[in-house]
Amino acid sequence: MSYELIAVVMFSSMMLMLATGQRIFAAIGFVAVVASLALWGTGGSEIAFSAAMKLMKWYPLLTLPLFVFMGYVLSESRLADDLYRMFHVWMGPVNGGLAVGTIGLMVLISAMNGLSVAGMAIGATIALPELLRRNYDKRMVTGAIQAGSSLGILVPPSVVLVLYAMIARQPVGQLWLAGVIPGLMMAAMFIVYIVVRCRLQPWLGPALPAEERNVPLREKLRLLLAGLLPVLIFASMMVPFVNGWTSLVESSAIGALTALVAAILKGRMTREVFEASVRKTLGISCMFMWIILAALCFGAVFDGLGAVRAIEGFFVDRLGLGPWQILILMQLSYLLMGTFLDDTAMLVIVAPLYVPLVHALGFDLVWYGVLYTITCQIAYMTPPFGYNLFLMRAMAPPEISLGDIYRSIIPFVMVMIVALVLVTAFPQIALWLPQQVYAR
Repeated sequence: MSYELIAVVMFSSMMLMLATGQRIFAAIGFVAVVASLALWGTGGSEIAFSAAMKLMKWYPLLTLPLFVFMGYVLSESRLADDLYRMFHVWMGPVNGGLAVGTIGLMVLISAMNGLSVAGMAIGATIALPELLRRNYDKRMVTGAIQAGSSLGILVPPSVVLVLYAMIARQPVGQLWLAGVIPGLMMAAMFIVYIVVRCRLQPWLGPALPAEERNVPLREKLRLLLAGLLPVLIFASMMVPFVNGWTSLVESSAIGALTALVAAILKGRMTREVFEASVRKTLGISCMFMWIILAALCFGAVFDGLGAVRAIEGFFVDRLGLGPWQILILMQLSYLLMGTFLDDTAMLVIVAPLYVPLVHALGFDLVWYGVLYTITCQIAYMTPPFGYNLFLMRAMAPPEISLGDIYRSIIPFVMVMIVALVLVTAFPQIALWLPQQVYAR
């Protein structure tokens, strides 16, 4: 049996196991271990052992539980309530202002958590009822919350980019910095769309009535200070890192400690909140570590087979495709897989193939990590799987149907596709900030 056929059998076996409902890490790891033992005998077991040791010795992985803990402390202690109240007061007088404030809330939640599910939960439980009560169009607001929450996997500290960094062997810090400008650009594009749409159709996002807008200046300033607390926590960890005063791991520890102290000082850190934060942090961290371990093992077997060189030869020599054409085909395949897989599954299934191929084609792997993440954001919102679609359906009130949720994402997905095209055409959108910081 040729190595190319072995690679196809491995890939097909993995997809078959995933189709039966097996856990991602179990399906990938099982196929990798069986293939290594079948190909190289008992010596093949060292591939999995080597991958485990590589994972255990990867120092930046310490940032994963620390950032996840920080995010859960802030979300479980409901510090984000003050943040939304701030946007409510300051942006309410503008048509669509509360929807714009919701996007701002999602950006800051993303900067606190690194997972889209936290932004979705906060947006659906805090923002959505308020927006509906004030007669905002239900499709507009559900689309805005879903689109804004998807920024959690792009804006640092993105947990998905940590996973990509481990598989692609790229610095986490550079990937996080690369996601800053594209993430803020996408948020700005969402805001422009909402403002323009509500200016043309004011009934979609009516301004707050005068009696709600007449808040004393002192109260506005108090809310501003309370709402900016998460911003100060984010700045406390990122400013020292960007200036080179601390390492990434040290910055993550500062962020986790600052969030914990803030929750204690605000009187929100109860035993229940602390226990929930620790349990959820442990669950997420263990899940990602098992996935990374399985992906490293699978990738090592693929490298040993030379499958990447075979695939490169197939696209370049047999089909005669250029690097950009191959890259576009890979992105389209991500969009297709996103209709039935989540972002983690997509990455660990195709990373052993795509990441080395992207490198062989001469593209920057940090830039490609941003492209992959934006594509995942789009996949999060496209049916039939659409991770965010199902989260919204589970959290939305009964008057919002699944059809409303599906239709709500159409304009926002179009905006995200435009952002993807811009980052693809102009790589410096993603690469400029990490180049500036790491050039010091």
